[in-house]
Amino acid sequence: MKNPLLVDFSTPFATLPFEQIKTADFLPAIEHEIDATLKEIELICTNPAEPTFENTLEAIEKSGAKLGVISGALFNLNSSETSTELQEITLKAAPLLTKLQNDIRLNAVLFERIKTVFEGNTDALSTEQKTLLEKEYKSFVRNGALLKEEAKITLREIDQQLAKLSLNFGEHVLADTNAFSLHIRNEDELRGLPQSAISMAKQMAEAKNLDGWLFTLDYPSYVPFMTYAENRELRQQMSKAFGQRGFQQNENNNEETILSIVQLKHQRASLLGYESHAAFVLEERMAKDEETVVAFLNDLKEKSYPKAKEEWEEILEYGKDRLGYTEVNKWDTSFISEKIKQERFAFNEEELKPYFSLPKVLKGLFKIVEKLYGLSFEINPKIEVYHPDVLPYEVKKNGKFHAVLYADFHPREGKRNGAWMTSYRSQSKDQRPHISIVCNFSPSTKDTPALLSFNEVTTLFHEFGHALHGMLANTTYGALSGTSVSWDFVELPSQVLENWCYQPEALALFAQHYLTDELIPQSYIEKIVKAGQFQQGLQTLRQLSFGFLDLSWHGKNGPSITSVKEHETRIMQPFQFSEDSPESCMSTAFSHIFQGGYSAGYYSYKWAEVLDADAFELFLENGIFDTKTAQSFHDNILSKGGTEHPMKLYKRFRGKEPNPEALLKRAGLVV
Repeated sequence: MKNPLLVDFSTPFATLPFEQIKTADFLPAIEHEIDATLKEIELICTNPAEPTFENTLEAIEKSGAKLGVISGALFNLNSSETSTELQEITLKAAPLLTKLQNDIRLNAVLFERIKTVFEGNTDALSTEQKTLLEKEYKSFVRNGALLKEEAKITLREIDQQLAKLSLNFGEHVLADTNAFSLHIRNEDELRGLPQSAISMAKQMAEAKNLDGWLFTLDYPSYVPFMTYAENRELRQQMSKAFGQRGFQQNENNNEETILSIVQLKHQRASLLGYESHAAFVLEERMAKDEETVVAFLNDLKEKSYPKAKEEWEEILEYGKDRLGYTEVNKWDTSFISEKIKQERFAFNEEELKPYFSLPKVLKGLFKIVEKLYGLSFEINPKIEVYHPDVLPYEVKKNGKFHAVLYADFHPREGKRNGAWMTSYRSQSKDQRPHISIVCNFSPSTKDTPALLSFNEVTTLFHEFGHALHGMLANTTYGALSGTSVSWDFVELPSQVLENWCYQPEALALFAQHYLTDELIPQSYIEKIVKAGQFQQGLQTLRQLSFGFLDLSWHGKNGPSITSVKEHETRIMQPFQFSEDSPESCMSTAFSHIFQGGYSAGYYSYKWAEVLDADAFELFLENGIFDTKTAQSFHDNILSKGGTEHPMKLYKRFRGKEPNPEALLKRAGLVV
């Protein structure tokens, strides 16, 4: 039988034939396509014609297309539906793919052709073509094209090691996450927990053929437990288990993995002539350098710290006066914060959940997107999926096919924690994209559909904003399409869409009671809006601490760090008011920066918040469903990808550079 990955897909819109693919198909398919890609590169290198944009840059851009689909599917599945076999295959494939990238980027003949075009007359090229040319030239230089042969060999070795280590890091976090569960048999220990959390825990226990209730470290189970469970000892037990992921004395310990990753990234940057990995990364970001990022984060710290301290004093006072706690630990803060919020706003997240059933929220979200951008979504059962939970949507614009969207919403053992958007096929001139959003939302129970917390609602909108960036892409070249933008710009489309969750006009489209279809009461909407600023000082400080921690690992002093825990404590303590727990460590499970693409880039969440707050002010001025404003956001941001410098695109939409005051006002940190 032919390998299903190596033939043309006879599926709707050439989607991946998931039902036909076996895990064992991936490695031979990748090996085959690596050979095919190298032959394509060889043809470019041996072309006797004078190098031109068309016969060099466009040819490179088209090479390896099939390999990109196959390898993309492998890595996506390794995050969303992994297994021991798939992890082993991924570990074997990663170094092969890294070697291929090195073989291409360190190909002297190929680089000379690019350099000839880059240094030649480019007046006839379009803006997008000039961007692609500059991006490719820089990419080769930043990946060692100018190095001497001995240094190129060292670079290859470093990249091979990094590819393996980042995969190991993620596997360790997932293994520790799956290894822990809290099995409760005494119903008294459930005091304070909402019925939705209890029902979900009961269902999870039954699935394991256990009596009682089962709680895990997956967010839909962990977060409600830490927020509502009155049993302080059990909250401590859950908190410690969460904080120990990758930090226990077992085969999943990530401490040495982190130190190795940091050393290798620094070595790589030094080899290429940079002071640090952060300097290497930030050169291609809007922020440009570490000094700019530090100044940005410090400015927000200065403005948020007084408010955060005030909020912490309130938590301390409540814990001591109302609950009799002699000290407040980190397993107490969510619990106390929820008590304060309920009293201040008569606001209980659980009261909101019946108004946020996943089917109704999805339907409303689709309506919002249709109003703004003219997209429609319909399940197409002919599109094959990688797990029965996945919903395959055919996306249309003006009645014509525009994209495929895979939606995967609930936790499974083979899925890593968190939420993310990715693609199985990128958009280019004659090709529409296949986009995926993966989340870990509260699942349905025997009695109710999946009822989302408000935080889960905003997460859905966030990931859908990323998905729009992919689905509405309209560029010539896939390398510049969709989310292929500066990393500190990539969060703008996602974070700007979250704003609709707080608008009464938008809530009316999706916040309906799952039993009665009753619209969410206006009083609840007012509470949501007011609660949106609740403890924003502490929330901001927390995000800033992650940004500083990230920079500290990847800055010039990163290689001198010898103790993961001691270093983390030193960096994080100025941002924290509770005592540090010696048994917990954030870094050992900080997948964003050690497994994902956020190394030296975690600050971008706050950076993009400035952009999104400023951008949404224009929607507020003109109306949140104003078609002219939406069209401008589509034309200048969503469809353009990385075809131009992000600030040029932003200013074209907004008419000016972003004003940080918009974010501070929205968060209630300034009047």
